[in-house]
Amino acid sequence: MLAVLAGIIFCLCGFTLTVAKGVEVNGIAVGGMARSEAALLVRKEIENELKEKTLEVRAGSKVYTFTYPEIYYKDNVYSLLKNAKKDDKLTAEVSYYLCGLNSIAPHICRNESISVVEPYAKFSSFSTPFTYFEGSDGKCADEKKLVEDIKNSLKGGFEPVTVRFNRVKRQKTMSEVKKSTRLLSTFTTYFDGSNMNRTSNIRLAAGKLNGTVLESGKTLSFNDIVGARVKERGFLPAKIIEKGEFVEGVGGGVCQVSTTLYNAALLSGLKIEEYHPHSLAVSYVPPSRDAMVSGTYFDLKISNPYATPVYVRAKTAGGSVTFSIYGYDDGTVYSLSSEVTGAIPAPEENCDSPEKAKAGKDGLTSEGYLTVTRDGYTKSVLLRKDKYSPITRVIYPNAAAEEGEEDEKNGTINFVN
Repeated sequence: MLAVLAGIIFCLCGFTLTVAKGVEVNGIAVGGMARSEAALLVRKEIENELKEKTLEVRAGSKVYTFTYPEIYYKDNVYSLLKNAKKDDKLTAEVSYYLCGLNSIAPHICRNESISVVEPYAKFSSFSTPFTYFEGSDGKCADEKKLVEDIKNSLKGGFEPVTVRFNRVKRQKTMSEVKKSTRLLSTFTTYFDGSNMNRTSNIRLAAGKLNGTVLESGKTLSFNDIVGARVKERGFLPAKIIEKGEFVEGVGGGVCQVSTTLYNAALLSGLKIEEYHPHSLAVSYVPPSRDAMVSGTYFDLKISNPYATPVYVRAKTAGGSVTFSIYGYDDGTVYSLSSEVTGAIPAPEENCDSPEKAKAGKDGLTSEGYLTVTRDGYTKSVLLRKDKYSPITRVIYPNAAAEEGEEDEKNGTINFVN
């Protein structure tokens, strides 16, 4: 009984896995063959035909070419063989697809798209401040359309596919660019051009700041840009203020550079994050208009509150140093003023020789103001209050008597009050 049952199962399986007699698929006789063998035979012919096909994707002058096995297929061959009846003449349904289409299409689109170039200005620290460029529109490949066209081509006769592009227009205009690069302020201070060491220090420090671009929201540190004022970096001895007196020191004149920048920054609407007054009043700006820098602890820091960059140019010529600041012009006008609010008499002391005598100088208190005019309205803002120390007068008491004796010898008499 077991032997009979096994024979029946064998016959049934053989019947089920064998293609009916006389069946043809795609013109290939497969009747009586095992289904798996018949399927392989039909599919081999399908693949041979596919190997002759090519899909071209054209993007301008560039062509992307795809062939088997990048292009593969799906079919219903096995289903046909399973359900085929004796002497059926059948045609398999074959659909083609591009392997990895969902990554290939974005890759092509990224490669062939051209980014828009907005109008822009190129900043120069010398000659003309800005050179302007019109930019160009871009083009963006239509990824969705490309996927659709590739699928339709593979459904049809493998017609070449052309990438479609959409124009991407520039968002900015040249007038907007120029509005962001206008001269906001310029400020000049003067010095003795015959003092070679001081002139050299001023030129060196200003040169390091020349060409600085301060991005929106960023802060400029004078000390970070100019660096240490030491001989090894080219700075020379000149007059500086130390312990309430004017003395020789390396880097004399650099404070005039920071002061000039400070005034230009205020006049352009930039924000002063850190400044320090001198202990003594200086001659190149009115009181409450100076900005002292020293070592690494006393810095001048300026931040950019605008949405666009600001550009700094510095120029040293003859006996002057000038800072010019460019950026977005919102129509606001700034002006600076200062007021002396009090005097601090210089103390006096006597000395025992004419060589030790010093003229001295009274100190003072002062206030600095920023006047802002915007949309027809003007307001004045108190920026700072300062106190500048006096310089002691050193008097030689015998000077008048000696002068009278000398005049008497020469036959003249002077009366000294």
